[in-house]
Order: sequence, then structure tokens, then C-alpha cells
Amino acid sequence: MEKKKIWNILKTLLKISITGLSLYLVSRKVEFNDLKDAFDTSNPIFLFLAFIAFVISQLISSSRLNTFFKGIGLKISETYNFKIYLLGMFYNLFLPGGIGGDGYKIFLLRKKFEIKGRRLFQAIFFDRLSGLWALGLIISALVIFIPYLGIPNWVPILVVGIGTPAYFVVMRRFFSDYSKQFVLSHIKALMVQSMQVISVILLLYALNFEGKFSPYLFMFLISSLVAIFPFTVGGLGARELVFVYGAQFFQMDQHLAVIISLLFYCISALLSFSGIYFVFHPQKIGVNKIDLKQDIEIEK
Repeated sequence: MEKKKIWNILKTLLKISITGLSLYLVSRKVEFNDLKDAFDTSNPIFLFLAFIAFVISQLISSSRLNTFFKGIGLKISETYNFKIYLLGMFYNLFLPGGIGGDGYKIFLLRKKFEIKGRRLFQAIFFDRLSGLWALGLIISALVIFIPYLGIPNWVPILVVGIGTPAYFVVMRRFFSDYSKQFVLSHIKALMVQSMQVISVILLLYALNFEGKFSPYLFMFLISSLVAIFPFTVGGLGARELVFVYGAQFFQMDQHLAVIISLLFYCISALLSFSGIYFVFHPQKIGVNKIDLKQDIEIEK
């Protein structure tokens, strides 16, 4: 128990340190006070639409996860699933401890519906994997529209053309429960990433950008890949660092690139913060005790 607590503390400190270092490197290129100026001078209508697009992406993402839950026989309402999804977002972004948002979801569902934690973990894993597939597909499509990269068009087409069937066959062969609704879950995965791309496009419009969108969208998707790995607090710092160095490679507006990344983080943080409601009202998700973390540690 003590070793686990120490490891969780060290892991949290490491995340905060990497986030701090990343933000420091970014701050040497761009002043963070410019974020306030961006809010002041941006088009509020497009900012609001960008937020709505992100909310829609998370509604679809929650529904995608529930599709995998149904594959293992766990039938919960979309409303309840979205509640615990928001709670998970809150813990991932604002409380970067050792358990994490996925850990809370597994604990709550296992406790309430008496289903094996391993099954829940696998469902969440394949949910994330479907998102990774969608990211790869859209990135491959964008590569075709960015000749500056010097990658022949047949390369991304071949990767998607071979990778997708191979991915399906492996999933079908070894994890049949999770492949029952393969098409539906992966259509939802594409919709999630597409809505987030639309959100970034709306942010570019909000900042009155009139240049080529594709390099910014490409770097956003690459930064999303980096943010998947839990090295920083909610991806903060890692995304911005990718944009800084990506802007140098593509000869993009470095200032604009970082501002876009920070605005997107603010949008995601705003929605994630709404999950705090279920921390103070745990009965809304079927939990009697407020200290969910203590419950988990005791059970361990």
C-alpha cells in the first residue's frame, strides 16, 4: 500500500514537472499574456461554436465508449454514461493522481453493476484504440493535402488500406466481444475526431485567420497523439510544444499555433470542470460516499 502511494505521488510530481518544463519551453517562444489578448480580440460567436463542436465531440465519444460497454453485456443509459464520463474528464484534467479518470470509471461501474474490472479495462482500452485509429485515418488523409511533407500519396493510402483490415481481423479473432459493433464504434470515433477538427477550424475563424488550414489541423492531430500519453497534466504543455516545433517545420505563425492550442485546452478544461458537480453530488451517479478516492484505496 505504502509503495503504491509513494509511486502515485512520484508519478503526479513527474507529470507536473514535465508539464512545467514544457510550458517553460513554450513561454520562451510565445507570451502567455497573448492568450488574454486573443480572447479579447477574437470573434465570440466562433469561439462559442468551437466550444459547442467540442461538446458534441465528447457526447459522441461517451456514446462510443458505451458501444464497447454494450459489447461486454453492460447496458447503461447514455445519460448515466455521460455523467461518469464527465467525472472521468474532471479527474484526468484537474486531479492528475495515480488513479486517473479511467480508474474511477472502472471502480464505479464494477461496484454498481458487479462486472469484472478486467472486462471494463479492456472496453476502455479498445475505446481509446478506436480513437487512435480515427486519428491515424484523418492524419493520413491530411498528408495527401500537404505536399510540403514530401510523402507520396500512395503511402498513407496503403497504410490505411492494409492497417484497417488487419486491425479488424486481429480484433475479431482475439477480442470478438469488442468487435461486435466494430463499424458503429469506429464511425463514432471518426465523428469524434472530425468534430474536434471542426472545433479547431472554428478557432482559426475566431482569430480571423485567412491562410491555409491544413498545416494547423495536421499539427493539432499530431499533438492529440502526443496528448494521449499520460506524461503531462491533461496534455497541457505537450500539445503546445508540438505546435511550437511544428510551426518551425511548416513555417507557420508560431504565435497563432500556440494560441490555438491553448484556446482548445481552455475549451476542454471548461467542459471537464463541469464534472466537479458529481464530486459534490455523488448520489447522482449512484455513489453514497463523497471520497471516491478513499473508497478505491481501501478496496485495493
